[in-house]
Amino acid sequence: MDNRNISAGQPVAVQVCYAETDRQIMIDMTVAEGTRLIDAIRQSGIEKELSITVKEGQVGIFGKKKTFDTVLGEGDRIEIYRPLAATPQELRRRRLQNGNNA
Repeated sequence: MDNRNISAGQPVAVQVCYAETDRQIMIDMTVAEGTRLIDAIRQSGIEKELSITVKEGQVGIFGKKKTFDTVLGEGDRIEIYRPLAATPQELRRRRLQNGNNA
């Protein structure tokens, strides 16, 4: 586990994740008890590493959208969402236009 930051208080193990079509980034880290979701993202350095800015509404924990002020718990997996290249409806429309009903 990569302990990027341990502050005062009980340590809490979390993971910050981001996925693109060709790669996944998962950063295991330890934060202080009571750490907010946005603070863990900033402490992870993922925004700087990927040259992205995480915005409210683009984050969640285990597939459920959360606010920046969400207090993290032991084992939480913070997920940073990116915009879809196409909506599911658009993908179905394209498949039908190409004669593929799958």
